[in-house]
Amino acid sequence: MAVAIVAEEEYILVFMFSVLVTLVVTFVFFVAQLTNDPVAVVARAGKWTLIVFVVLLVLLVALILYSDGSAALVRKDMPMVAGLGLPGLVTIIIHWLFVRWRVKRGVADIKAG
Repeated sequence: MAVAIVAEEEYILVFMFSVLVTLVVTFVFFVAQLTNDPVAVVARAGKWTLIVFVVLLVLLVALILYSDGSAALVRKDMPMVAGLGLPGLVTIIIHWLFVRWRVKRGVADIKAG
């Protein structure tokens, strides 16, 4: 994909960052579902993971806006920031939805059996 869009080093780093976010989120939700009250812990983990990610993304945007105020540089960097933010947010939300569904199903099976 990087070759198809003639990516520079920055975009390759963005793709690598998406993999890193996926690995970290997978680990967080894996640990969360192994606790005594997995439904509550998965909900809390999802909420805090989203909050931390959004705060880091806002700090990155603020760094870009205030490091050099030229509009051309900001316009050039925004696709990269969107490439960092959108896949990360989608990854967190999809993991949260899937693990929440899986944990609720497991809790219902334990109560029924």
